[in-house]
Amino acid sequence: MTGEYYKTKESVEEYIKLANDVNGRHLIERLEQVLPHNAIVLEIGSGPGNDWKILNECYDVVGSDNSTEFLKYLFSKNPKGEFLELDAITLKTDKKFDGTYSNKVMHHLNDNDLMDSVKRQYGILNPKGIVCHSFWKGEGSEIFKGLFVNYHSEETLKRVFQHYFEILSIVDYKEFEDNDSILLIGKKK
Repeated sequence: MTGEYYKTKESVEEYIKLANDVNGRHLIERLEQVLPHNAIVLEIGSGPGNDWKILNECYDVVGSDNSTEFLKYLFSKNPKGEFLELDAITLKTDKKFDGTYSNKVMHHLNDNDLMDSVKRQYGILNPKGIVCHSFWKGEGSEIFKGLFVNYHSEETLKRVFQHYFEILSIVDYKEFEDNDSILLIGKKK
């Protein structure tokens, strides 16, 4: 993921304020339907930790981010939490997980980088591991606040994930407008 938006203290503080009341509880409830409680989950791109807190209610969750500013914030608010500095593409860790989760993070990757990330997630997941990722739905890409945003459809996501994962569900949902988002859940083949 390129861009400096999440790298400065000021931009992280701005994002935290904007995301104060935003979380993926409804996404995590769908994850709970396929991944048992107490499973070990890697959250890719924990940001301000809103979803990390919800995941932590039922999973042994390891948070991660590629922004040292977000990591500082996460550690300050959750001193007993486990957080790793990870790039969403390479995911350089020796740890193994039962699931990976992200809420509007993987759309910052171009198509090739997304494929590399999916392949790496396959490698760090235990047998029958679960992926659960949300994306902005649409076509094409744009630069928003200095960050690359890659839109996806059911078809584009299937092409990327089906090589490594059995697709359990792909559903549209509303973040701000009807059907502006898409959630994919898959199981390691």
